Amino acid sequence: MSKEIIYTTHAPQAIGTYSQAIRVENTVYLSGQIPLVPQTMAVIDGDIGAQIDQVFKNLQAIAKAAGGDLADIVKLNIYLTDLGHFPLVNEIMGRYFSEPYPARAAIGVSALPKDVGVEMDAVMHITPQAYQSVP
Repeated sequence: MSKEIIYTTHAPQAIGTYSQAIRVENTVYLSGQIPLVPQTMAVIDGDIGAQIDQVFKNLQAIAKAAGGDLADIVKLNIYLTDLGHFPLVNEIMGRYFSEPYPARAAIGVSALPKDVGVEMDAVMHITPQAYQSVP
């Protein structure tokens, strides 16, 4: 079993002791993403909707760097500081995913890094041909 580090400049750089993602064979584990803008490493301006949208963009960039896309995500974990925002998560998620949707969990938490309202991590399954063609 070999591990490959996945990195892209199109998603926020790690702000701690972790990698953006790790591929082990056909499985990619995407680290938790918060609504940081990759170019500035600052939390996106705007409301919780803007934060949710930015997190999906960050996950999308990492999925692409691994040779896949959001459709390859098989498990998505969503962490919210206010579960009242769950309907908005569903609405925005519908812009990024189509059926069959990934398995998913939504978890209410008391706080997240940089005082954001949302964080997401994911597990993705891709074919070997997909990631072998990534430069």
